[in-house]
Amino acid sequence: MEYLNFKLIAASVIYSVLGIVILVISFFLFEKFTPGTLRKEIMEEHNNAFALVSAAFMIAVALIISAAIHG
Repeated sequence: MEYLNFKLIAASVIYSVLGIVILVISFFLFEKFTPGTLRKEIMEEHNNAFALVSAAFMIAVALIISAAIHG
């Protein structure tokens, strides 16, 4: 029964939500500071390099957040 500790579950949920919020905020800042819009560059103009940079940014920020939460 020690696997169902409410404090551990609540902490995991809170940290997960906090990490997602930080990731979304950083993504919007990334979109604001890059030239053009992400949707137009990736979907309409088929800019694969921009899509790759955006994906790498999201993965890097997610790794940083998960490392900070995990400790």
